[in-house]
Amino acid sequence: MTPLVPKSDLSHAQKIADALTGFGIAWEMRVSSAHKTPARLLQIVADYEADPRPKVYISIAGRSNALSAMLDAQVSAPVIACPPPSDAFGGADIFSSLRMPGGVAPAVVLDPAGAALVAAKILGLGDPALRDAVTALQQRNAERLTQEDAELYQKKD
Repeated sequence: MTPLVPKSDLSHAQKIADALTGFGIAWEMRVSSAHKTPARLLQIVADYEADPRPKVYISIAGRSNALSAMLDAQVSAPVIACPPPSDAFGGADIFSSLRMPGGVAPAVVLDPAGAALVAAKILGLGDPALRDAVTALQQRNAERLTQEDAELYQKKD
């Protein structure tokens, strides 16, 4: 698992890293930019692609999200774009993550924990223990909601 993140977005990236750690997924974090350091980005990606282990990339870039597109165009592994929250441009900068050129298809997940969950589900296709961790999370969520409903319903009487 390799989040690619600009240094300015490290707090957003850390939320993803924490969620990945919760699933027991090993991760590495790198800082690069499709606009400012494209050659370096391509070298980083080439190094990871040479590693035969299963992987999912999570890219963290907002405003003009060339990072996710460039990354997705270079790899056969899944790419998840998880842009940081922004009030810039009235929130319209999210469209740079949602609209990609043809032949480029990173998934877009706005919630950091959600991005980690999607990565866990993808990697879980080949890892029964990880699949069990996802199922356990879903069960905990269902139990929590059932408990919250019971507490709310009891207050009604």
